This record gives sequence, structure tokens and C-alpha cells, in this order.
Amino acid sequence: MAMTTGGGGGYSSDINMTPMIDILLVLLIIFMVIVPVTPKGLDALVPQPPKNQTKTPQNSDRTIVVQVLRAGAAVSYKINETDVAKAELLPRLTEIYANRAERIMFVRGDDDVNFSYVAEVIDIGRTANVDHIGLMTPKIMEGQ
Repeated sequence: MAMTTGGGGGYSSDINMTPMIDILLVLLIIFMVIVPVTPKGLDALVPQPPKNQTKTPQNSDRTIVVQVLRAGAAVSYKINETDVAKAELLPRLTEIYANRAERIMFVRGDDDVNFSYVAEVIDIGRTANVDHIGLMTPKIMEGQ
């Protein structure tokens, strides 16, 4: 820090840092407020086991599971164990969810199926106005 002694009386070319620090602090506060408001990623919806294991669920017809299966080199699709062609997925899902209040669908893919096929099924479900789409994973065996 250099100090000048009073003899020159001329103009000083030093930058006044106070306004810059004020602007910096205001911008810092603005960014601190904006960051928590940013949207997060996809919400995961996981199927829950029935509360009473002895009874069979009576609303099993309400659960829609779309399966993406690998059959040799081809990929096949099923809606609740019913074979469906890929071109028929959108009309069938639109028909299924036309009069439903709960629009929940689960997607299950084989281990060796490329995720792009599962992503296509998710897009088809969104086009069919499904509100919540969950991904089903294989059950992990205990003790492994």
C-alpha cells in the first residue's frame, strides 16, 4: 500500500473499490436465493409391497406394468403379461388411461435391453398422459 504525501494536489487514478464490492455482495445474495429454487431431477416412484401379505391385492388390475423384453435380436413389449406390438403401445395405453383417476405406470426392462428402448416406452407413456412413471428393477436376493 503506497501512501502519497500531500504535495501534488492533482488527480488520483486509484479505483474506488467500495461500489464494486457492493455490487459483488448483491449478486452473491441473488445467486444464493436463486439456486435452491432450481428444479431437481426426476422423481422416482417405486412400487410398494402390500401392507397385508396374507391377502391378495384386489386392485391388481389397477397396476399397469409395461415390460420391455429381449427375444433374440428383437425387442418385444408386454402390458400386464399381454403381448403388444410397439406401434400399438400408444393406442392401448391411451385407452387404458382414458377413464382412470390414478395415472401410474411401471416400466420393467430386461437386463440385456438397451435403455433407449425403455426411454421410448417412458416417452410413449408421457404421450398417453400418464402422470407418474416408475422403473421396476429386479429383486435383489438377500444373502448375496
